[in-house]
Amino acid sequence: MWRRGGGCRRDPRPSWSLRRVGLPAPFPARGGGNPARAGAARRAGQNRVVPVHEITDPDDDRIADYRALTDVELRTRWEPPHGLFIAEGELVLRRALRAGYPARSYLVDAKRVDQLADLDTGDAPVYAATPDVLQRATGFHVHRGVLASFHRKPLRSADEVLAAARRVVILEDVNNHTNLGAIFRGAAALGVDAVLLSPTCADPLYRRSVRVSMGEVFAVPYAKLERWPGGLDQVRAAGFTVLAMTPAPDAVPMQRLTPAQRERAALLLGAEGPGLTAAAQAASDVRVVIPMRRGVDSLNVAAAAAVAFWELGRDDPL
Repeated sequence: MWRRGGGCRRDPRPSWSLRRVGLPAPFPARGGGNPARAGAARRAGQNRVVPVHEITDPDDDRIADYRALTDVELRTRWEPPHGLFIAEGELVLRRALRAGYPARSYLVDAKRVDQLADLDTGDAPVYAATPDVLQRATGFHVHRGVLASFHRKPLRSADEVLAAARRVVILEDVNNHTNLGAIFRGAAALGVDAVLLSPTCADPLYRRSVRVSMGEVFAVPYAKLERWPGGLDQVRAAGFTVLAMTPAPDAVPMQRLTPAQRERAALLLGAEGPGLTAAAQAASDVRVVIPMRRGVDSLNVAAAAAVAFWELGRDDPL
């Protein structure tokens, strides 16, 4: 049973520390550490011990935030209303911290606590457990060895996101977390300033989306269009040209878009398989296509997005 309370409660019992698990304070000497990072922290004058609380029971209420991480339906219904999300892997959690997301807690493989030695963990407790306990608590083998629970930030409005953007992507019904994460990563890499989501899109901060994006969901602003497809009028009113991607043979090849159509482009993409609805296409300004060869009729939505992002930005200054 998922116990929903107490995910960040302090442990009243004596805690571990980086020293107590066999690490010379304040930096790791083990092979699993990062000497360059430790050296940078040493030069910065850090000299502290991170208290690490041992977890031996997978049902311990202190790690309730991490329960049943493979249950997509349960997590997507529970995380957003409770204002939290889970980051998996050291790189991703560091990017979340740099983006200003406050940590609730950390949960790590006991052999990898040295990976947090240079972090300012603040008031967020650090919990450590064996791989077996981690797997029983989360529902999967935590091979990256590091998890963190973060507070969400208030979601920006579409108007706020549009005001600061020159090029955006709009997603309709994209509810596959892997595709969503890959689209965010492509947007960050290829010059797209923001992502707008229809009401039925998946949560960008779901663990798999965050992991696939390599933490780029924290770098690209996003918002929801609450009216659909009526919200496309809001995008158009902000000065964007809505380009609906479709494999239809009568659509305009992307290479033939005019400079005016490219200037402030809002690329509209649909879900894997069904693509854009007829209503969304009708609400767009131009229907566009990536020309295909050898009889291939379409690409995966994340791959198509990346190709289209590059095409729209190919004349950008390097």
